[in-house]
Amino acid sequence: LYGRYDGMLGVLSAIETVQWLNEHQRRLPLAIEVIGFGEEEGTRFGITLLGSRGITGSWPQSWVTHPDGNGITVAQAMADVGLDSDRIASAARRVEDIVGYLELHIEQGPCLEQEDLALGVVTAINGARRLNCRFTGEAGHAGTVPMTHRKDALAAAAEWMVFIEQTTREQDPQLVATVGTINCAPGAVNVIPGEVSLSLDVRGPLDNPLETLLSSLLTQAEAIALRRGLRFESNEYYRIGATACDSALQQALSHAVETVQGRSLSLPSGAGHDAIAIAECWPVGMLFVRNHRGISHHPAESVAVADVAPALQAYLQAVSLIAERS
Repeated sequence: LYGRYDGMLGVLSAIETVQWLNEHQRRLPLAIEVIGFGEEEGTRFGITLLGSRGITGSWPQSWVTHPDGNGITVAQAMADVGLDSDRIASAARRVEDIVGYLELHIEQGPCLEQEDLALGVVTAINGARRLNCRFTGEAGHAGTVPMTHRKDALAAAAEWMVFIEQTTREQDPQLVATVGTINCAPGAVNVIPGEVSLSLDVRGPLDNPLETLLSSLLTQAEAIALRRGLRFESNEYYRIGATACDSALQQALSHAVETVQGRSLSLPSGAGHDAIAIAECWPVGMLFVRNHRGISHHPAESVAVADVAPALQAYLQAVSLIAERS
């Protein structure tokens, strides 16, 4: 159901980098540790960054009771593979033991492909806000209620969705907003929609512009509802701040990328990554690799072999440079 490169390419690239250093008897001033985190997406238990928060020491013990879709808790899943959930705190690392975190990842977007570049350097990981929203009007007979007397919840939602698209496009090219789900009730061909529930996902690399956009979108929803004689309500159920990548690590990556492909492109990451959790304790940097059409979380996710070679070269150079400078 998912792609083969999201996450896996980064782990294998780190292993390949360490193997190359060993085979060529290159000893760096600092130790390199390769780590692969589980459950960044929160697909199984609904908890994002579950693995990476283990080493930062920000893993709430209450998480062990979270069940998956089959009722199996985190604690039980750990026990099934020989792990002790009572010892999670022991996985936390001391801040002074680590100088930085460097992650290679597919872009999961179309920007590098549009620029005809194999590699790019991440400036920040987008912050995100997710809301459940609802317009409540009045259901009625589709044939007997005049257009001037209707309180059509779906029409209000549609108007708002167009506003979301237009406003986000105009406000900031780095901001994105998505209505990903919509449910219309009562959902009959001959009944005016009386209630519409929809989701809103807003993301951006800086928190202030993100908050400004969200505020304007919600204000407009209220205005649309008031003008149409409806009610609007929203509930924010997910919030995560934008994460800036470390400037020194960005410089090291940019230098390496320029060496292997001639120029470097800086861009934010629209998707979440374990670097969000790691950045709470240590400097983070990310190297993006082009993937075809930006398709991700899909069996069609693909990366060209010709792009992996320069990615490995740039990654190795950046690791070496950072270790020597530190």
